[in-house]
Amino acid sequence: MSERSLRGTQLGSRSLESEEGVEPAPRQMVEFECEDGTKFKVPFSIEAEVPSTWDSGLHGIGVRVGVNEADGEPGKHVRSHWDMLLERRSFDELQVLLDERLAVRRGEVPAQG
Repeated sequence: MSERSLRGTQLGSRSLESEEGVEPAPRQMVEFECEDGTKFKVPFSIEAEVPSTWDSGLHGIGVRVGVNEADGEPGKHVRSHWDMLLERRSFDELQVLLDERLAVRRGEVPAQG
């Protein structure tokens, strides 16, 4: 390898751009409080939609200080697998299917493929 190589320039480890004229985005500090009374602050962009809860990482989920939950929109119900299954089949149909599969597992009925 040539002695005139770029040895010692630390290529890729450091940016050659300067911080001159760069302004960080405006931020707001939002305070959250955990159930055990621990308060912590999280920086958010002013343009960001701030959530009503945030995980502190140490003390659990913190609730945003100074915000009324009644003012916000009600939380959307998260559908579980069971909810989606009940949308497609009735409980009686599911019971019949369960009984059939249990009979196959017990060896009472040969499996159909």
